[in-house]
Amino acid sequence: MNTQLILDYLRDIKENNNRQWFNEHKDRYLAAKDDFEAGIAKAIQRIVSFDPTVAHITVKDAVYRFYRDTRFSPDKSPYKRHLGAYIAAHGKKALHGGYYIHLEPGACLLACGNYYLPTNILTACRNEIMANEEQWLSAVANPEFMKLFGLPGLHDFNEQHGFGLSVLKKCPTGFPRDYKHVDYLRMKDYCCWTHVADDFFKDDTWLDTMADIFQVAKPMMDFVNAVIDDYE
Repeated sequence: MNTQLILDYLRDIKENNNRQWFNEHKDRYLAAKDDFEAGIAKAIQRIVSFDPTVAHITVKDAVYRFYRDTRFSPDKSPYKRHLGAYIAAHGKKALHGGYYIHLEPGACLLACGNYYLPTNILTACRNEIMANEEQWLSAVANPEFMKLFGLPGLHDFNEQHGFGLSVLKKCPTGFPRDYKHVDYLRMKDYCCWTHVADDFFKDDTWLDTMADIFQVAKPMMDFVNAVIDDYE
């Protein structure tokens, strides 16, 4: 990807987030969009090599709209400040988890897993973790996962890396408070992420590094997706 072209445009739209400026510089938007989508096409092909369940996903399926829905937001800026794509076997709106690629000046990142889940599915995931503790720990407590993402609930999305966007303050109702691995039961989602440098995407070597990162996260995501798929 032409990282410089994309990030320069995103810096400028952040400072000039209005329709007049956007229309006057639409050629820059289209160039950034085309370059980003070309990169996502390559990302999908690379991910398919270790996760064939996303082989049917197209660039259009994965890339998020650049236009913001401002109906229920106090921020009426019409455009986003980032470009993002979610490569997920069941689509962007499904609970079934996938792989997320995010380009934003100073906040580029890769993420994998499942975002906010309804209570009934969270309960099922927690029961599954306790019932198959060894399998779960092999996915999330191995040295590679711990180095890339860390323990659950210790970091927010703006920090370098993390595992779990939101956690309960206490053990969820109905589960044993003295459970040795209770921190995993307190999680309200199973998303892990790592930030990358702004120049991470500048040449195609990023595809191999991305694949390595996502493959470390995949066993965790597969574990949770197996539970989710019983409900979707």
